[in-house]
Amino acid sequence: MESTRTGARRRRVSTRVRRRRALVAAIGAVALIGGVTWGVIALTSPRAEEPTVAATSTPAPSPTPTPTPLTPEEELLAATDDPAACAVSFAGDEISAAPMLQTAGTLYASLPIPDREGFAFAGWYSTAEDAASRTVPARVNGSELVACEDRRVTLHGSWVTAEENVAAATRVPILMYHQFTERPEGEDHWLRGNYAYIGDFDAHMNHIATTGFYLPTWDELSAFIDGRLWLPERSVIVTDDDADQTWFDLAMPVVDRHGVLSTSFMVTAYRQDPAPSPYVLRRSHTHDMHQAGDDGQGRIVNWGIPEIIADMQASADVLGVKEVVAYPFGHYNDTAKEALRQGGWEMARTIEPGTVAIGTDKLALPVVRIDYGMGLDSLVSLIG
Repeated sequence: MESTRTGARRRRVSTRVRRRRALVAAIGAVALIGGVTWGVIALTSPRAEEPTVAATSTPAPSPTPTPTPLTPEEELLAATDDPAACAVSFAGDEISAAPMLQTAGTLYASLPIPDREGFAFAGWYSTAEDAASRTVPARVNGSELVACEDRRVTLHGSWVTAEENVAAATRVPILMYHQFTERPEGEDHWLRGNYAYIGDFDAHMNHIATTGFYLPTWDELSAFIDGRLWLPERSVIVTDDDADQTWFDLAMPVVDRHGVLSTSFMVTAYRQDPAPSPYVLRRSHTHDMHQAGDDGQGRIVNWGIPEIIADMQASADVLGVKEVVAYPFGHYNDTAKEALRQGGWEMARTIEPGTVAIGTDKLALPVVRIDYGMGLDSLVSLIG
C-alpha cells in the first residue's frame, strides 16, 4: 500500500516537472521571438536623432539634341550685329561663288564675276527665269541698291558662249561731263563749252534711266574688255571731271532723283568731299597733277615714275580705292601708263573720242564728250 502511494506521488512530481519544463521552454521561445522582433524594429526604424530620408528614384538622363548646323548664310548673319546686313547667295550653272554680306540700302559692292572656260559671264539676275532670258531690267550689279527679304537674297547667274560675246560686238560709251549751268543760253566765258545746261542733263539722265540702259561698274567694264563678261548693247557709263561745285549743287540732285550710277573724278588735293549720293562713285583725277608741268602740259607727262606713283598713292589714300583714273587734261604717255601699272591702277580714262570694246587698252579708255548745247537728240544720236 505504501509503495502504491509512493509511486503515485512520484508520478505527480514527474508530471509537475514536465509541466514546469514545458512552461520554461514556452517562455524562452516567446522571449526569443520578442527579441528578434525588437531587433528587427530597431534595425528598420529611424533613429530619433536622425531625419528620415525619403527614397527617390534617379531619372534617366535625357539625350542631348544634336544642334542643326548653320547654313553659310546663317553663319554670316550670326557673325554681325548690323541690322541692315543682308546675306547674298549665288546660284546658276557652273557657279560656286560663296555667299557674301551686303548692306541693305547701299549699292551692291564687289559682286563676283565668275570664270568658265569657253564662256563669258552674262551677269546676275533677280530670278532664274530672268537669268535664262538675260532680261536687262532684272540684271543686278553695283548700280543697284541692295534690297533684302528676311535678310537674305539669292542672285542667279547666266552665261553666253565666248563666240556669242564677240559676235554681240557691244560698245560702251563713257560720257564725260564737266560743269553745269542753270542758264539755257549757257555761260559767256572761255570755258562755255564745258558747261552743260542742267535741263539737258536732266533729260539725258531721264533717258538713260527709263529706256532700258544698263550701267556697268568699272570692274564689269574691265572684265568686259578681257572678254570675260557680256554687256548688253545698251550699256553706258556716266562720269564727271573735276568735281566742280556745280556738279554738287546742280547735277547731283538729278543723278539722285533718277538713280543713275555715276563717277566723279576728283582732284583730291583740292576736294575730298564725301559722296553726296549713294549713286556716286568717287574716283581719282590724280592728287595734285591737275596743273601744268615744265613744258606747259600736265604734270603726269612731266614727272617720272616714282613721283607719279607717290601722287597717285596720295589720291588712293583719300578715296580708299585704286581702280580708274581720269588723266588731267587728257594728257598721258607711256611713262604715265607704266607708273599707273606699277602703282596698282587698272584703268585710265582719256579725252580721246570713242567707245570701249573687247580688247580696248585699259589705260587709254576713250570717251563721249558732252558739251554745252547737246540736248537729248544729240545724246540719242551718240548712244542710241
